[in-house]
Amino acid sequence: MSRTTAPAPAPADRKDDGATSPSGLTHGLKQRHLSMIALGGVIGAGLFVGSGAGIAAAGPSIVVAYAISGLLVMLVMRMLGEMSAANPASGSFSVHAERAIGPWAGFTAGWSFWFLLCVAVGLEGIGAAKIMTGWLPGTPEWAWVALFMLVFCATNLAAVKNFGEFEFWFATLKVGAIVLFLGIGVLAIVGVLPGSDAPGTTNLTGDGGFFPNGSEGLIVGLLASVFAYGGLETVTIAAAESEHPVRGVAKAVRTAMWRIAVFYIGSMAVIVTLVPWGDEAVVERGPYVATLDHLGIPAAGQIMNAVVLVALLSAMNANVYGASRMACSLVDRGQGPKSLGRKYGGVPRPAVLVSSVFGFGCVLLSYWRPDDIFLWLLNTIGAIILVVWFFIAVSQLVLRRRTEREAPEKLVVRMWAYPVLTWLALAGMAVIFFLMAREEGTRVQLYWTGGLTLLLAAVGLVRQKAVGRAS
Repeated sequence: MSRTTAPAPAPADRKDDGATSPSGLTHGLKQRHLSMIALGGVIGAGLFVGSGAGIAAAGPSIVVAYAISGLLVMLVMRMLGEMSAANPASGSFSVHAERAIGPWAGFTAGWSFWFLLCVAVGLEGIGAAKIMTGWLPGTPEWAWVALFMLVFCATNLAAVKNFGEFEFWFATLKVGAIVLFLGIGVLAIVGVLPGSDAPGTTNLTGDGGFFPNGSEGLIVGLLASVFAYGGLETVTIAAAESEHPVRGVAKAVRTAMWRIAVFYIGSMAVIVTLVPWGDEAVVERGPYVATLDHLGIPAAGQIMNAVVLVALLSAMNANVYGASRMACSLVDRGQGPKSLGRKYGGVPRPAVLVSSVFGFGCVLLSYWRPDDIFLWLLNTIGAIILVVWFFIAVSQLVLRRRTEREAPEKLVVRMWAYPVLTWLALAGMAVIFFLMAREEGTRVQLYWTGGLTLLLAAVGLVRQKAVGRAS
């Protein structure tokens, strides 16, 4: 087997407390960790704050936008769940792309996702620091970012169960906040919340109707909603370090998909039913804060600031973990420097350190070069998640046929209506790429992401040919 050949499918599922897998990683995550990683990984500031821009653009039709993008994400996660249950690996979709398409595809998908996660760590650190300086004026933002980076770097340098525990409680708080919000919202909608009257359909059909800005507004809302769903992929990376990799990822993916759809689509429906979509507070303070303020909930702003802080810290923790495991998997397959993949006590500590340092470097660039280098970083990661989804869909088309032929018993999770829905998902991605190219605000992101993807693909192909000639 060449150094760039993906690992063979994992053996049958088994309980393996604290043991070390063939990759050198430990099985320290429990099912409760995986379930909450799946739920919490996607619930971040993009939902709590960023969704306000989508509401401002699409109006009440943001519900339709989130439903469409949510359907696409459910299809992608079902595909990824099928492949990950059949072959659990810390490299997740990168390993699947390598097995299905070739080493260059695994290289491209893996390193682009690593880059995305590292930049995201920096962005989340900046957001969390802004909240802290709002509470404690006069304290420097960079100091808060440095503190957060040190905490989560240390957490990820220790045993994987520490990451799992941190993420379990972070995710529990986020999920609890959304469930409470939905409960309050439903009570207000039906008119039984003290001090509030049932709004009926006034906010849904008034002020321009359900589609106040027409199809263009819906398109902007759709693009905003697609990228708000990013983060679910981390659960399939974490599954390789769980007690029961096959059963763990299968259950986590099945339960997470419909719950997240309820959280996202349900939240948007509650918000646009209760608050006029044109209310400036939806963008300025965030849709959740605006809704709670509208209902007269005391200290709504500070409550949601605390929830958003937890969401940002949770995302930092998860992204440091995901980046380090993706880098480690790539190195194990001969697609990165060997020193990065060394493990100590079952933890790839060099990969954790490098991923954390890269993330902190992005924060420094936001202060030093906000108008060029940092802006370039933001544009470059703009559409990476779509590139990853594309590799997932193509890989599933190939690997499903291969698995049915060679080991059908491993298909414990099956893609619905294969291959029709896989092709439908690919068509949906193509439409989103087209829509991004049409919109001035997203066109630049598409170009820069495309440039990074082509560069990585070229490097991957050169490496693949070089290894082929040497073998």
